[in-house]
Order: sequence, then C-alpha cells, then structure tokens
Amino acid sequence: MDIRELAVPDSYVLDLVPHGDSRGRFTEWYRADVLSEATGFGLTLAQANHSVSARGVLRGVHFALVPPGQAKYVYCPAGRVLDVVVDVRVGSPTFGVHDTVLLDSAAPRAVYLSEGLGHAFVSLEDASSVTYLVSTGYSPGREFGVDPMDSDLDLPLPTDLEFEFSAKDRAAPSLAEARDQGLLPTMEQCTARYAELRALHR
Repeated sequence: MDIRELAVPDSYVLDLVPHGDSRGRFTEWYRADVLSEATGFGLTLAQANHSVSARGVLRGVHFALVPPGQAKYVYCPAGRVLDVVVDVRVGSPTFGVHDTVLLDSAAPRAVYLSEGLGHAFVSLEDASSVTYLVSTGYSPGREFGVDPMDSDLDLPLPTDLEFEFSAKDRAAPSLAEARDQGLLPTMEQCTARYAELRALHR
C-alpha cells in the first residue's frame, strides 16, 4: 500500500492493493508498520467501530479533546462515502483547512487522522459501510462536533444529496463558535501528545 499526507497535516490517505481472482478479492486494509513509519507512532487500538448509512447521511464533523484525543483509521468495505478531514486545532497554521478522500469499496483506500483533527463523512450510496479503528474508547464527555454546514468551513459536499443528520450533529456549533467556547483542541496540546506517543513508540 502507498501512503501520503493530506492537505491537513497529520492526516494521511492510504491507497490499498486489492488482489482478486475467480474466487473474489482480498485486501490488506490495515498495516501497522506502514502507518508507524509515516507517523512515527502509529495507532494504539482501543476500539473498532462499524456504521451502515443510507445515501445522504452525513456524520460529523467530530473531534475529541486532547489529551488523549482520538486518532482514527477509516475504511469503507461496502458502498461509497466522501471522507472529510478538518483541522480544528487552534493555533495550527492550517486551522480550518479541510481535505476530502473518496472511499470506494471498488477501489479501496483508507484514511488516517491523528488526535485533535475533525472528521466527517457523507454516504453516497445506500447501505454504505464504514469501519474505523480508534485509539481511545468512546467518552461522551470529551467528544464534540462542529457544524458540517458551517459556511466558513465551506466543505465540498455533494450538491445532489438531501442530507440527514443526527440531532447532535444538527445542533453542533460553527467552528468559530466552538473556538470561542473553548471546545477545540489546541495545536500546542496536539504537538505535545504526538511527542508523547512517539516517545512511547520508541
């Protein structure tokens, strides 16, 4: 598999290599060594999540407080989703910058985002499945969201879909409101966390 950094620093897309024959297809969708080489610390697996979404379902933009934060490794084994990474780290040179990756089960890819980054995806087909590995377990008191329709974010969402949100995502503040409320992680916190993880990995 090939890995490259996205426009949001500390997030990566991985182009996977499917192997197929008359029996079907086999794909290595996660390799700890590849991820560790790119990030310097890889992913400590604490929980694995799986969602199935109808066409038009939009989940996110979600993030967790740092420390410890929550890194994610995202893969779409069935269907198609547009995956979105947003830099919500206050003080980051790329604060507010986003990047998108089409995750398509027919041409498999994965996305990794480090602690402190925002994540969202929109389902482009009915019954799209997303499986994601995360570095920390669910902690509702430390997990927040930003409105994906925030005009300042200007996410390149499809225009031919009628979006469906959870009540929590619908009520999420804008990026500016989240910053003013002190909800967002800072770049200083994230940099310290990455250094801590690299030291533990050595």
